[in-house]
Amino acid sequence: MLKVAVLVSGGGTNLQAILDSVDAGVITNAEISLVVSNKAGAYALERAQKKGIPTEVLAPRDYDSRDAFGEALTEVLDRAGVGLVVLAGYLVILPENFVKAYYGRMINIHPSLIPSHCGEGFYGLKVHESVLARGNKVTGATVHFVDEGTDSGPIILQKAVDVAEDDTPETLQRRVMEQAEWKILPEAIDLIANDKIEIQGNLVRRKV
Repeated sequence: MLKVAVLVSGGGTNLQAILDSVDAGVITNAEISLVVSNKAGAYALERAQKKGIPTEVLAPRDYDSRDAFGEALTEVLDRAGVGLVVLAGYLVILPENFVKAYYGRMINIHPSLIPSHCGEGFYGLKVHESVLARGNKVTGATVHFVDEGTDSGPIILQKAVDVAEDDTPETLQRRVMEQAEWKILPEAIDLIANDKIEIQGNLVRRKV
Protein backbone atom coordinates (compact mmCIF):
# COMPACT_ATOMS: atom_id res chain seq x y z
CA MET A 1 0.00 0.00 0.00
CA LEU A 2 1.51 3.30 -1.12
CA LYS A 3 1.49 5.99 1.54
CA VAL A 4 0.65 9.37 0.03
CA ALA A 5 1.23 12.82 1.50
CA VAL A 6 -0.73 15.74 0.07
CA LEU A 7 0.80 19.21 0.38
CA VAL A 8 -1.69 22.06 0.10
CA SER A 9 -1.94 25.76 0.94
CA GLY A 10 -5.65 26.54 0.67
CA GLY A 11 -9.11 25.05 0.60
CA GLY A 12 -8.10 21.64 -0.65
CA THR A 13 -10.53 21.02 -3.50
CA ASN A 14 -7.99 18.76 -5.20
CA LEU A 15 -7.39 17.02 -1.88
CA GLN A 16 -11.14 16.37 -1.65
CA ALA A 17 -11.13 14.94 -5.16
CA ILE A 18 -8.32 12.59 -4.12
CA LEU A 19 -10.14 11.51 -0.95
CA ASP A 20 -13.36 10.91 -2.89
CA SER A 21 -11.44 8.88 -5.48
CA VAL A 22 -9.94 6.67 -2.79
CA ASP A 23 -13.42 6.08 -1.33
CA ALA A 24 -14.83 5.31 -4.79
CA GLY A 25 -12.07 2.87 -5.66
CA VAL A 26 -10.75 5.05 -8.47
CA ILE A 27 -7.43 5.19 -6.62
CA THR A 28 -6.30 1.72 -5.55
CA ASN A 29 -3.34 0.39 -3.58
CA ALA A 30 -2.82 3.79 -1.95
CA GLU A 31 -3.81 5.62 1.22
CA ILE A 32 -3.64 9.29 2.10
CA SER A 33 -1.52 9.08 5.24
CA LEU A 34 -0.61 12.72 5.79
CA VAL A 35 -1.71 16.23 4.79
CA VAL A 36 0.79 19.07 5.16
CA SER A 37 0.13 22.78 4.81
CA ASN A 38 2.19 25.93 5.16
CA LYS A 39 -0.87 27.71 6.61
CA ALA A 40 -2.42 26.79 9.94
CA GLY A 41 -5.83 28.07 8.84
CA ALA A 42 -6.01 26.16 5.56
CA TYR A 43 -9.41 24.48 5.16
CA ALA A 44 -7.62 21.50 3.63
CA LEU A 45 -6.45 20.58 7.12
CA GLU A 46 -10.05 20.41 8.30
CA ARG A 47 -10.94 18.18 5.35
CA ALA A 48 -8.16 15.81 6.39
CA GLN A 49 -9.08 15.83 10.06
CA LYS A 50 -12.68 14.92 9.21
CA LYS A 51 -11.30 11.77 7.57
CA GLY A 52 -9.00 11.02 10.50
CA ILE A 53 -5.88 11.78 8.47
CA PRO A 54 -2.87 13.17 10.39
CA THR A 55 -1.90 16.76 9.55
CA GLU A 56 1.19 18.91 9.93
CA VAL A 57 1.80 22.64 9.53
CA LEU A 58 5.26 23.70 8.43
CA ALA A 59 5.78 27.32 7.39
CA PRO A 60 9.02 28.33 5.63
CA ARG A 61 9.20 31.54 7.66
CA ASP A 62 9.64 29.50 10.83
CA TYR A 63 13.03 28.22 9.66
CA ASP A 64 16.39 29.96 9.39
CA SER A 65 16.93 28.96 5.77
CA ARG A 66 15.30 27.24 2.81
CA ASP A 67 17.56 24.24 3.37
CA ALA A 68 16.45 24.00 7.00
CA PHE A 69 12.82 24.08 5.88
CA GLY A 70 13.54 21.40 3.28
CA GLU A 71 15.21 19.19 5.88
CA ALA A 72 12.28 19.56 8.26
CA LEU A 73 9.75 18.75 5.54
CA THR A 74 11.74 15.72 4.43
CA GLU A 75 11.99 14.49 8.02
CA VAL A 76 8.22 14.77 8.56
CA LEU A 77 7.45 12.83 5.38
CA ASP A 78 10.13 10.20 5.96
CA ARG A 79 8.86 9.65 9.50
CA ALA A 80 5.40 8.97 8.09
CA GLY A 81 6.81 6.47 5.59
CA VAL A 82 5.56 8.49 2.62
CA GLY A 83 6.21 6.99 -0.80
CA LEU A 84 4.52 9.66 -2.92
CA VAL A 85 4.17 13.41 -2.41
CA VAL A 86 1.28 15.18 -4.17
CA LEU A 87 1.40 18.96 -4.53
CA ALA A 88 -2.23 20.03 -4.73
CA GLY A 89 -2.31 23.81 -4.72
CA TYR A 90 0.85 24.09 -2.62
CA LEU A 91 2.01 27.68 -3.07
CA VAL A 92 5.51 27.29 -1.73
CA ILE A 93 8.76 27.39 -3.70
CA LEU A 94 10.29 24.05 -2.79
CA PRO A 95 13.86 23.91 -1.47
CA GLU A 96 16.27 22.09 -3.77
CA ASN A 97 17.27 19.58 -1.09
CA PHE A 98 13.63 18.54 -0.65
CA VAL A 99 13.09 18.20 -4.41
CA LYS A 100 16.17 15.99 -4.70
CA ALA A 101 15.08 13.85 -1.75
CA TYR A 102 11.73 13.08 -3.38
CA TYR A 103 12.59 13.21 -7.09
CA GLY A 104 10.55 10.60 -8.96
CA ARG A 105 8.22 10.38 -5.97
CA MET A 106 6.60 13.82 -6.13
CA ILE A 107 3.92 15.08 -8.53
CA ASN A 108 2.15 18.38 -9.13
CA ILE A 109 -1.12 19.45 -10.77
CA HIS A 110 -0.95 22.58 -12.92
CA PRO A 111 -4.09 24.24 -14.35
CA SER A 112 -2.95 24.58 -17.97
CA LEU A 113 -1.56 22.47 -20.78
CA ILE A 114 2.17 22.68 -20.10
CA PRO A 115 4.30 24.22 -21.61
CA SER A 116 1.69 26.96 -22.11
CA HIS A 117 0.87 29.37 -19.25
CA CYS A 118 3.27 27.83 -16.78
CA GLY A 119 6.51 28.60 -15.01
CA GLU A 120 7.40 31.28 -12.48
CA GLY A 121 4.45 33.48 -11.54
CA PHE A 122 1.80 31.26 -13.11
CA TYR A 123 -0.45 29.93 -10.35
CA GLY A 124 -4.10 30.06 -9.35
CA LEU A 125 -6.26 32.57 -11.19
CA LYS A 126 -3.19 34.08 -12.87
CA VAL A 127 -3.01 31.04 -15.14
CA HIS A 128 -6.60 31.46 -16.31
CA GLU A 129 -6.22 35.21 -16.71
CA SER A 130 -3.27 34.52 -19.01
CA VAL A 131 -5.26 31.96 -21.03
CA LEU A 132 -8.10 34.43 -21.58
CA ALA A 133 -5.75 37.33 -22.37
CA ARG A 134 -4.05 35.23 -25.04
CA GLY A 135 -7.36 34.20 -26.56
CA ASN A 136 -6.82 30.47 -26.21
CA LYS A 137 -9.70 28.34 -27.42
CA VAL A 138 -8.51 25.33 -25.44
CA THR A 139 -6.82 25.02 -22.08
CA GLY A 140 -6.69 22.20 -19.55
CA ALA A 141 -4.58 20.70 -16.81
CA THR A 142 -1.33 18.77 -16.47
CA VAL A 143 0.01 16.33 -13.90
CA HIS A 144 3.79 16.10 -13.92
CA PHE A 145 6.67 14.88 -11.82
CA VAL A 146 8.45 17.66 -9.93
CA ASP A 147 12.06 18.55 -10.71
CA GLU A 148 14.27 21.52 -9.80
CA GLY A 149 12.55 23.76 -12.35
CA THR A 150 9.09 25.33 -12.27
CA ASP A 151 6.47 23.16 -14.03
CA SER A 152 9.30 21.56 -16.01
CA GLY A 153 9.28 17.94 -14.85
CA PRO A 154 8.20 14.90 -16.91
CA ILE A 155 4.52 15.03 -17.88
CA ILE A 156 2.33 12.16 -16.68
CA LEU A 157 -1.16 13.12 -17.90
CA GLN A 158 -2.91 16.03 -19.59
CA LYS A 159 -6.57 16.75 -20.28
CA ALA A 160 -7.97 19.51 -22.50
CA VAL A 161 -10.88 21.80 -21.63
CA ASP A 162 -12.66 24.16 -24.04
CA VAL A 163 -12.63 27.88 -23.32
CA ALA A 164 -16.01 29.61 -23.64
CA GLU A 165 -16.31 33.09 -25.16
CA ASP A 166 -17.97 34.46 -22.03
CA ASP A 167 -15.54 32.87 -19.58
CA THR A 168 -14.11 34.80 -16.66
CA PRO A 169 -10.98 33.60 -14.88
CA GLU A 170 -13.24 32.27 -12.13
CA THR A 171 -15.61 30.30 -14.39
CA LEU A 172 -12.69 28.90 -16.36
CA GLN A 173 -10.87 27.90 -13.20
CA ARG A 174 -13.93 26.00 -11.99
CA ARG A 175 -14.41 24.18 -15.31
CA VAL A 176 -10.74 23.20 -15.50
CA MET A 177 -10.95 21.79 -11.99
CA GLU A 178 -14.14 19.85 -12.60
CA GLN A 179 -13.36 18.56 -16.10
CA ALA A 180 -9.59 18.04 -15.85
CA GLU A 181 -7.83 18.43 -12.50
CA TRP A 182 -10.21 16.26 -10.49
CA LYS A 183 -9.98 13.55 -13.17
CA ILE A 184 -6.30 13.27 -14.01
CA LEU A 185 -4.78 13.83 -10.56
CA PRO A 186 -6.48 10.73 -9.06
CA GLU A 187 -5.67 8.79 -12.25
CA ALA A 188 -1.99 9.67 -11.96
CA ILE A 189 -1.88 8.61 -8.31
CA ASP A 190 -3.47 5.28 -9.22
CA LEU A 191 -0.95 4.71 -12.03
CA ILE A 192 1.96 5.33 -9.67
CA ALA A 193 0.46 3.27 -6.83
CA ASN A 194 0.11 0.31 -9.16
CA ASP A 195 3.57 0.72 -10.73
CA LYS A 196 2.21 1.30 -14.24
CA ILE A 197 4.51 4.12 -15.34
CA GLU A 198 8.21 4.95 -15.31
CA ILE A 199 10.39 7.99 -16.03
CA GLN A 200 12.67 7.74 -19.04
CA GLY A 201 14.69 10.96 -19.28
CA ASN A 202 12.12 13.73 -19.46
CA LEU A 203 9.38 11.39 -20.64
CA VAL A 204 6.89 9.24 -18.75
CA ARG A 205 6.16 5.86 -20.32
CA ARG A 206 3.51 3.27 -19.55
CA LYS A 207 5.00 -0.04 -18.49
CA VAL A 208 4.19 -2.98 -20.73
